[in-house]
Amino acid sequence: MNMTPRIIVIGSLLILGVIVFMVVVVPYATRIEAPSDIFRSRTIRETDGRSIYIANGCVYCHTQSIRSVDWGLGAERIAQAGDYIQDRPILLGSERTGPDLSQEGGEHPDDWHMAHFINPRYTRPLSIMPAFAFLGKQDIKKLTTYVQSLGLKNADHRLERQRFWKKEAIKAYEMGPEANVKWLRNTVPEGWRNIPNPYPTTEAGLARGHKIYQDFCLGCHSPIGDGMGPAQPYVYPPPLNFTILKGRGISGGILYYQIMNGITGTAMPYFKRELESEKIWDVGNYVAVNFIDQTDANTEPKGIDAAYEP
Repeated sequence: MNMTPRIIVIGSLLILGVIVFMVVVVPYATRIEAPSDIFRSRTIRETDGRSIYIANGCVYCHTQSIRSVDWGLGAERIAQAGDYIQDRPILLGSERTGPDLSQEGGEHPDDWHMAHFINPRYTRPLSIMPAFAFLGKQDIKKLTTYVQSLGLKNADHRLERQRFWKKEAIKAYEMGPEANVKWLRNTVPEGWRNIPNPYPTTEAGLARGHKIYQDFCLGCHSPIGDGMGPAQPYVYPPPLNFTILKGRGISGGILYYQIMNGITGTAMPYFKRELESEKIWDVGNYVAVNFIDQTDANTEPKGIDAAYEP
């Protein structure tokens, strides 16, 4: 066969037709119209917030889809076609410069999002996300409402949990430091309360803890641990002032548990998906030594020292 211009054009059109058929026609003909188990319609306010999300290009950095290969992101649920049946356009995204947001709703309380959108460095010191203070608080609240809807019925459940515990956290905070610290202790399972930090306060360990504190904590708790970081004006109850903990029964185990699991209802998020075990113990040691001025590191009861340990 001679490759004449006519044959090249016809062949190219046939190839293009096959591609369009397979990529566009077949998926459209086999699309799923049935809602998933978590699906619900969005409210008007959530839809307004979605428009702000689209207008500001959030989809360029954030996906809204967890695949079967994405469990390393910490997802609890694989995305399903029925999650998106009313979304036009569907904001799946293709870049994860920032975290996936498909189940973001209820991961944080509303006030955390306010601080985060005003300036992401307030809540995530290493964030490269641009600040959105220019939107103004009313549009940030709408955007937050949309983000809090991501996950639909699952997000509603998490938000209900956040709001219940926020009332409890505010009540404890407003009763004063003694009652607040007692409440914080009592929210930790009893077994954790009696565990000392198993790692000694070495120079290297404290240096690691200092770096972790700078990378994750100082936006809320401030460089001196008094809870007066730049996020403080936007969140309530305010970030914990570590200096009030001295002499009030705060063990290394309590610090570990609350860094690992967060304190639902407050701006304190969990770090169990970002920090390995030793890093949590190290930053706990750093907080205990430098801000609480009281540490139980490497005291009894303890087991066998780790193989690589002074």
